[in-house]
Amino acid sequence: MEERIATKAGELFLRYGIRSVSMDEIASHLGISKKTIYQFYSDKDSLVQRVVVAILSENVRECLNTREASKNPVHEMFIALDMIQDILKVTNPVVMYDLQKYHPVTYRKLTDHQHKFWLKLITDNLEEGKRLQLYRQDIDVDIIARFRLTTIFMIFNPEFTEGMGWNSLTKTMEELTIHFLYGITSAKGQKLIQKYQHR
Repeated sequence: MEERIATKAGELFLRYGIRSVSMDEIASHLGISKKTIYQFYSDKDSLVQRVVVAILSENVRECLNTREASKNPVHEMFIALDMIQDILKVTNPVVMYDLQKYHPVTYRKLTDHQHKFWLKLITDNLEEGKRLQLYRQDIDVDIIARFRLTTIFMIFNPEFTEGMGWNSLTKTMEELTIHFLYGITSAKGQKLIQKYQHR
């Protein structure tokens, strides 16, 4: 039951935003009483934290699988793009704002994960790309890795996405990724972009 509650809450938070989903609504979707939820979670904040931790754990698994399945660093970027787009299809951009404003402790867990796990993942990709001469030898890996991490999450910034439809976020992420790759790849790497772009 504890897992069922977290799973359903996660689905609703991602679709509608965290603030707009009440504990009553979660209970209603599960066909249980709100009292049952409180047997497992002391408040909404603890439920949000459980949901985010579960999502991050799943993300680690998916990212490591992506690396394992990729043929080279450029291919890894395209597989990661597919994964991000799948997430964006079911995620309301307001989720990040809600998390930052109303659940700061959990938001901090997310930012810690960004700078410990995702930043290292991107850094490793860039270093391997340079080693294989798929990326330009003159790029500063630390700066470019931080830039890439920022652009991934920039898509959740209300100022950046103002006027865009929710459904356009996947296209936006693809444009940002292709632009990023053309900026860092060598001629050899650019041939792979063209190959994988028509996957």
